[in-house]
Amino acid sequence: QVDLVESGGGSVQAGGSLRLSCRTSGDIFNTYCMGWFRQSLGGEREMVAAIAPGGGVTRYADSVKGRFTLSQDNAENTLVLQMNSLKPEDTAMYYCAADPSWARMTAIGARVPNHWGQGTQVTVSS
Repeated sequence: QVDLVESGGGSVQAGGSLRLSCRTSGDIFNTYCMGWFRQSLGGEREMVAAIAPGGGVTRYADSVKGRFTLSQDNAENTLVLQMNSLKPEDTAMYYCAADPSWARMTAIGARVPNHWGQGTQVTVSS
């Protein structure tokens, strides 16, 4: 059983920053790929950022490169997404995800991760 609990969403103005956290149910960072997806109202769920087991490899959506940073706090079993220079188009529900498969975590072939958090809302106003 993999439990994921997100926190840190909220409302900010364009150009601001938010820090999303995803606390896991145990020490899974060495065996699971971790990541964040987002889904805007009426839009499809898209991968935002992903990190491979052990933290050596990361991948970001082109739309967030240079603005978002994904990291792992191994002592706290927490995945962190630091979001800077936020834009109105970043407005969405953000979901933490976990899966042993990199293909599912990076949504290759429309595959999706098997484990999800409940989501946290991010709203960026212009």
